[in-house]
Amino acid sequence: MSIQVLSPEVVDQIAAGEVVERPAHLVKELVENSIDAGATRVHVEFFDGGRIVKVIDNGKGMSPEDLPKALDRFATSKISKSDDLWSLKTFGFRGEALASISSVSKMTLTTRRKGDEQAYQLISEYGKKQPIERVGGSQGTTVLMENLFENMPARLKFLKSDAAEHTAIKTTLKAMALAHHDVEFRIQENSKLVNFWTACKDRKERAEQILEIKPLFVGEASREYVKAYAVFADPHNVAKTAKNIWLFAQNRWVQDRSLQAAVNEAYRSLLMHGEFPIAAVWVETDPEYIDVNIHPTKSQVKFHDPSLAFRAVAGALRGTLEKAPWIQQSGQLRSQAQFGEAGGTVDYSDPAATYSSAKGLPNFAAAPVEMPKENLAFNDSTFKTTQFQKKDFNFPASSVQQNKTSYQTLMDAAESRQNFSNQNPDMEETQSTPISNETVAPVSGGYWSSLEVLGQANLTYIVTQHRDKMVFVDQHAAHERVAYEKLMNAWKGGKIDIQDFLFPLAIDMSPEKVEGLLLLAKDIERLGVFIEPLGPGTVGVKAAPLFIKESILGKVLDRMATEVVDQGGSYSLERAVGDICATMACHSVVRAGQALSIDQMKNLLREMDHFPLSSFCPHGRPVSVEYPFYKLEKDFGRIV
Repeated sequence: MSIQVLSPEVVDQIAAGEVVERPAHLVKELVENSIDAGATRVHVEFFDGGRIVKVIDNGKGMSPEDLPKALDRFATSKISKSDDLWSLKTFGFRGEALASISSVSKMTLTTRRKGDEQAYQLISEYGKKQPIERVGGSQGTTVLMENLFENMPARLKFLKSDAAEHTAIKTTLKAMALAHHDVEFRIQENSKLVNFWTACKDRKERAEQILEIKPLFVGEASREYVKAYAVFADPHNVAKTAKNIWLFAQNRWVQDRSLQAAVNEAYRSLLMHGEFPIAAVWVETDPEYIDVNIHPTKSQVKFHDPSLAFRAVAGALRGTLEKAPWIQQSGQLRSQAQFGEAGGTVDYSDPAATYSSAKGLPNFAAAPVEMPKENLAFNDSTFKTTQFQKKDFNFPASSVQQNKTSYQTLMDAAESRQNFSNQNPDMEETQSTPISNETVAPVSGGYWSSLEVLGQANLTYIVTQHRDKMVFVDQHAAHERVAYEKLMNAWKGGKIDIQDFLFPLAIDMSPEKVEGLLLLAKDIERLGVFIEPLGPGTVGVKAAPLFIKESILGKVLDRMATEVVDQGGSYSLERAVGDICATMACHSVVRAGQALSIDQMKNLLREMDHFPLSSFCPHGRPVSVEYPFYKLEKDFGRIV
């Protein structure tokens, strides 16, 4: 068969297969055209699984001369030369969308400019244009698309159910609304109003409006020429999938695995398995450092230096998360919805930085009843001598002399417990790192030290009260958090033993991975690991922290290299060290079933205030549970 030049109709239908993969992509293109036209109000209607779509805007409109050109391929008002691709200020620029859509549907285009006496209308049926007519209409443009893929039965049968296509359209419109907080959006599904988002003053207000979560928190970070701005929920408001991670590059809604990994990295150790953050993140950079012309749907971008974008996004989120803003300075905790695993402090400007973990507290939703403090105070000394049948204090004398448990004490306790477990697999070891009886300096305005200790329940829970509620603190989880933070701080501060290998530990990997690791060699050294090249496909480890096993080291560095190559950044080593420190902390602290004195309980609470994220243990279990007094009064029938 001889080579033939395809007809314009076939070319348009092939292009439509890329630009209009499904109705949601069509809606995105039409809304972006409205935004480019300066619209401040956008009204979208859709029916029959997106086979009928209508978009109305109050933008600038088009002249009757430009109206037929709008449906020609590669006809656009947004660029004129190739250099314009690197200084784009509009969302559309390819000149393909309307031509592609009109080739697979019946399209009615109605437009009117400010000052025009009438509107002009152009009808196109599967690429065949009819004469322009004068009609009535308000300023702006209305695009009505009907009978999508009617001329392409093969494509039509690949559309999903009406419900699935409508969900995809609504998701796309959420993203469009998040990207443009100053534009009003009205959404109708099968003639029913499903969303009405008024214009907002900023991104945070729009995110709270669309995601229906209050309050959300804001973080910003810059890494050289890349800036990131994030609006996100606290770690207690989570999703079961990654669909609530909204990513925008140059204010374009994009799908980017590296940026999504950066968001998840910022929440590392803050969420349990199966939980995902709720966040909207905007990445901005100079146009010359980003390529948005990767795919016809413009849903993918390529950064000049992906690692800068990765670190900027992670830093924007983590910088705020590590301050635990959901805990008010007054000592009251904000209402929380869920539990999860938590995390702590990191400087993402430094790839070698690390952090620890924790979470806030759950709360009951109803309004609290204010109770007189004098009726709830327990000052009688007898309350400090609560007796338990199994009470058995087993604290070494040296503990009384300690103000704070040292790093070496934690290391020794963890090693002792591990040795005991290896020698006595069927027995439970009860010895642990002691909690000091000597008073620990309180943190000004600290929440935990403000709790009034009443006693200990079931040799496991510290019973406290605070203003309008009782708070039960899990002593093991709380002490585990404190010990974990101290171990991580010791590692970050270089107060750990480094082991020099007699011969470098050789780790084989691909040349690209070796190159990626060597680029981060100086940063990795600050984590206590010293590497050198041993060949094009081999990295040699000269020294590493003593508590990291050689078998773990190879796997961690290989995973780290993979993430550097694929995502432009990696925190695999920090994760591995964090897991080790969490295990060591668990093995070295007070256990459930171990009695504590009032002073020891108070000291533990004071130490928790020294770490901003002390609400969850390193493994994600909650440290405390609240029981408001209004709930107690309701249970006793004192209030209705």
